[in-house]
Amino acid sequence: MKDVDISVDNIYKLDGKIPLSKAIPFGLQHILAMFVANIAPIIIVGNACGLGTKQSAMLIQSAMIIAGIGTLIQLFPIWRIGSGLPIVMGISFTFVSILCYLGSVYDYNTVIGAVLIGGIIEGFLGLFAKFWIKIITPIVASSVVTAIGFSLLSVGASSFGGGSGSDTFGSLSNWILGTITLLCCIIFNIFARGYKKQLSVLFGLAVGYIVAICMGMVDFSSIQNTSLIAFPKLVPFRPEFNANAILSVTLIFLVSATETIGDTSALASSGLGRDVTVRETSGSIACDGFISAVSSVLGCIPITSFSQNVGLVAMTHVVNRFAIGAGAIIMILAGIFPVFGAILATLPDAVLGGCTIMMFGTIVVSGLQMISKCGYTQRNITIAALSLSIGIGFTQVPEIFAVFPQVVQNVFAQNCVAVVFLVSVVLSLVLPEEV
Repeated sequence: MKDVDISVDNIYKLDGKIPLSKAIPFGLQHILAMFVANIAPIIIVGNACGLGTKQSAMLIQSAMIIAGIGTLIQLFPIWRIGSGLPIVMGISFTFVSILCYLGSVYDYNTVIGAVLIGGIIEGFLGLFAKFWIKIITPIVASSVVTAIGFSLLSVGASSFGGGSGSDTFGSLSNWILGTITLLCCIIFNIFARGYKKQLSVLFGLAVGYIVAICMGMVDFSSIQNTSLIAFPKLVPFRPEFNANAILSVTLIFLVSATETIGDTSALASSGLGRDVTVRETSGSIACDGFISAVSSVLGCIPITSFSQNVGLVAMTHVVNRFAIGAGAIIMILAGIFPVFGAILATLPDAVLGGCTIMMFGTIVVSGLQMISKCGYTQRNITIAALSLSIGIGFTQVPEIFAVFPQVVQNVFAQNCVAVVFLVSVVLSLVLPEEV
């Protein structure tokens, strides 16, 4: 019995040894928490670029495989690429706006060329992060983490309502489904004992999915014509290189790097109870960049660390690399066996929203806790307050950026994390230590 107890406790340890029977459910919980968000950017960008149904389906398959590979490299670094932390990777929402614009003006081949070059640039920036990471002071990272949490609240609310653009958005059925899922998460967390308490999100997803089936809200039609097994194609789109597209996408990669810094800092703080190291941050950014370049080779768009999974770690404190690695392998298998992925893709948005709304709030709280650890000096209060008020406030009214060039609007107009980062870095550099 003692060995079993030690094994169960190891889910809260980074390198603890746990049996496969414990690794799979915790890993699956992480995958279910990000699955829909991982394929949504592909669908949006694919539609904007005029891709056909078969092409979009192929990219969804590649998205799942590259997300699994990226997660494994973050967990178990190769050379200096990867952080060694329990970071889950997925297709980035940050690039959706600029890629939709570039895809409509040029074509998807130009998008792939820009992603390839931009990813390589971010990867090398990550390898040499020790030379510039000092400008990312603790108060800057704390402000960025808080902004990430706030930026995701609307994503969780949108899912809760049934998914943005849905014909039934905000309907009574979505309210009922989202509320049941949320209540199941809360009730399970209250009454479960020991390590099982940390499976509250998985329990909520399972119950919500069953209720959705009973309510007739799950569409299984997409599974009928799905092949049993399929492997991704290498270079399905021939990269084309356009200077304007490369510049625009590279700027967004810099924004993505700031989000990765914030996610990595938040995970170390909330999951491991310590500050992140320069080595971990450097490896995390390098993984973001280089795996995004690999993603383009598979015809897919950039990959990044997933904030919702940082929130899940903050809520459950399950940081075991082998458990999350099991989830990454499940994701790769889901890509190789499209039927499995097609089944997971039928998960209604309202169910996902019921689970994630609390997780995203946890990221906000983690950011506020990080700000508190920095100390409430007048200088820190000024940096955090001004960067958050400008970043969140201005992006609520994106028309305020109309005076700026289109490239600037694409980067900042609806990306509060980018604005918060820019303002907090500038203030951190110009404000004297004694304010």
